[in-house]
Amino acid sequence: MKITSLDKLEKTKMTMEGAKDTWKQVPISKADGSPVFSFRVFTIMPGGHTPYHTHASEHLNYIIEGEGALVDEKGNERPVKRGDFALVLPNEKHRYRNTSSQRPMVMICAVPKEYE
Repeated sequence: MKITSLDKLEKTKMTMEGAKDTWKQVPISKADGSPVFSFRVFTIMPGGHTPYHTHASEHLNYIIEGEGALVDEKGNERPVKRGDFALVLPNEKHRYRNTSSQRPMVMICAVPKEYE
């Protein structure tokens, strides 16, 4: 078993092309012996965003705090806020964007352990 807290985990700045002012933490991963999933936590600063990307598996997301948008490849934005869950299906091109000018948007992203 493993118990950890976000405030004890290192934040790593995302350097992937297209990312802006986004940080990642990994509370649970294959390194912990997780047989199926990894949990990642992204903190997107005001005006920041993840890169547009696709992946072969679904992503399950939960917004812990803040607000923003889930943006599809055509630029259509679907608002998200604290307490919302989002499902991104395999091969759907997308990005998350913080729409606040004052507060970070923080979200959990559950993915297959191989994605970590």
